[in-house]
Amino acid sequence: MEKEDSTVKSVVNSPTVEKVEEELLVQEEDREEPLKERRDNPKFGHDNLQDESGDKMDEGMNFQVKAQEQKLDDDIGQVDSVLKMNDSRDLGDKMNKNRDLESKAQEDDMDQNMEGVFGEENEEEPVFDGTEGVVEKAVALTNFVKEKGAVAVSSVLRRLSGKKDEDGQDFPGDESKDVPDSSENSDVKEGPQKTTERSVWNPLSYIMMSHNADADNNAEQREEVSKGSTQPIAMKGRVILYTRLGCLDCKEARLFLFWKRLRYVEINIDIYPSRKLELEKISGSSAVPKVFFNEILIGGVSELKALNESGKLDEKIDYLINEAPSFEAPLPPLSGEDDLSSSGAFDELALLVRKMKEVIIVKDRFYKMRRFTNCFIGSEAVDFLSEDQYLEREEAIEFGRKLASTFFFQHVLEENLFEDGNHLYRFLDDDPIVSSQCHNIPRGITDVKPKPILDIASRLRFLFYGILEAYTSEDGKHVDYRSIHGSEEFARYLRIVQELQRVEVQDMPREEKLAFFINLYNMMAIHAILVLGHPAGPLERRKLFGDFKYVIGGSTFSLSAIQNGILRGNQRPPFNLMKPFGAKDKRSKVALPYPEPLVHFALVCGTQSGPALQCYSPGNIDKELMDAARNFLRNGGIIVDMNAKVASASKILKWFNVDFGKSEVEVLKHASNYLEPADSEALLDLLANSQLKVIYQQYDWSLNC
Repeated sequence: MEKEDSTVKSVVNSPTVEKVEEELLVQEEDREEPLKERRDNPKFGHDNLQDESGDKMDEGMNFQVKAQEQKLDDDIGQVDSVLKMNDSRDLGDKMNKNRDLESKAQEDDMDQNMEGVFGEENEEEPVFDGTEGVVEKAVALTNFVKEKGAVAVSSVLRRLSGKKDEDGQDFPGDESKDVPDSSENSDVKEGPQKTTERSVWNPLSYIMMSHNADADNNAEQREEVSKGSTQPIAMKGRVILYTRLGCLDCKEARLFLFWKRLRYVEINIDIYPSRKLELEKISGSSAVPKVFFNEILIGGVSELKALNESGKLDEKIDYLINEAPSFEAPLPPLSGEDDLSSSGAFDELALLVRKMKEVIIVKDRFYKMRRFTNCFIGSEAVDFLSEDQYLEREEAIEFGRKLASTFFFQHVLEENLFEDGNHLYRFLDDDPIVSSQCHNIPRGITDVKPKPILDIASRLRFLFYGILEAYTSEDGKHVDYRSIHGSEEFARYLRIVQELQRVEVQDMPREEKLAFFINLYNMMAIHAILVLGHPAGPLERRKLFGDFKYVIGGSTFSLSAIQNGILRGNQRPPFNLMKPFGAKDKRSKVALPYPEPLVHFALVCGTQSGPALQCYSPGNIDKELMDAARNFLRNGGIIVDMNAKVASASKILKWFNVDFGKSEVEVLKHASNYLEPADSEALLDLLANSQLKVIYQQYDWSLNC
């Protein structure tokens, strides 16, 4: 190499080369002169220019120029031969680098082009959104487009008018001027105005807005709104109410404080057992209810009423308004207090999977002409397990199957549990549906071993009892969503449902499965309403029932999947052609073997026409379901007019008629079992004489608040 460099240096620096280069430069300059000057130049031995008629140029060339050029080529040829030896390597590296960049760019372009055609297909889940048939669906879609169009038009007109508020934002002017005057669009007129008044969308505000709008058509709802709209007294102090489950006096204490417009924090000593010792220490007894104004013990219901009758309660309230609680006052429940959700044995497999996720390559890949996101290859996982756990390859495959069976990852098409080779697998939290639609999975893999499903169901049921007593009306028809949203009980519920990610639910007994999934559905519906807001129409209901999901046992379940897939034995939702679970869907193993018709009187999706909200236990599930059916059907579910020979029935009996009977007569006979004896007998007589006309009540989708 040093010899080559010295040769290059000697050749380049030689005087011959310099002289030849100088002569060549002169010749090039001479060639660039105008043709006229070159014709008169004596240096050329003959005229080599073309004439104006376009004849061919003379083939004879200046021999002097040829000789000089030949000499130059011979001299610099030595330089080229040496330089090419060094430049060839650099040129080859550049060509390889450019080739790699081009191939990578082509690969990226191909991925982008193929993604739209061969992207991962997520089949839309069959969902019943309350519309019956094609006509109602078309009407719902038309109304949705009209509403959104009215909002868009009003926004454009408002901006064109140049109205601005002090902050430079569009001023929410009179929306009635921008929207056509129509009684059907009255709700649409108010919608944009209320939207512009809020800088950030809040589902809780939408819940109250929807409730106020629905209350205009119902006198009983107007009373509820008037009560709910009464703002609590603003105060610096704090009211603490100690309660326990199943306490009638505690219910009366809640009503009394609500009547006096006193915002309070409830501490249920059954849910927070450590507070029972605190109550005994500061009051001398664990009897409930106990009410504290800051650090001052007021007492129970009788003491509250006595103070109110004597007029001294107003003095206590003035004290609350002006005095902040001291350090001696009882504290509200702390986050995670007495909560077993975060406790448990450490899962060593979770630590291994987290390490595995950091080492192996997780990226988008093509498999069977389809693109799958965030996948890894089975052979790479086997390589990692073999090296990390010091296992033979066959042993590493078995270990990988153990990880897959505990729902850490699964095949992208569920073709196998786990195999070596080019099969594609995906971690649970990398699944696109899990990451985008499931609301019970935190980021990353949990470190605690999965607890038995019966233990989780028991704690969920116990917590649900407490939430119902504290935040729902006595008849279960009205729910205080605002208070639930800010409560520690709801925060604990969110931690409990996170434990469902990798539990085993297939082998649950029928009674346990019924009670668990009914309670989970009802709490999940509350969670969905708090996150998405109360659905205003069929399209929003479709999102609430079909797109809001939990991960349970490694699979995703929506409200519709729980109702129609599990509790109805994998039956088609009303006005749908497909079943929730396909033949190869592993979720079908969780479904009950046959439909349970009485669950329709227990599932509450947050509507006024739905059943009452209550908690169900596995020990008495059948009796409780029959009681729920009686409560629903006897309180407006079926109304029989003997004089007109007309039966007015809930649309639930029409939508899910296949669960109750093969015909309308069989459905009504089934429902008559849960009516009052006199009404049941009258209904059966009319059915026997074929004189009964059946009409179905309009379903009220407004919020049950």
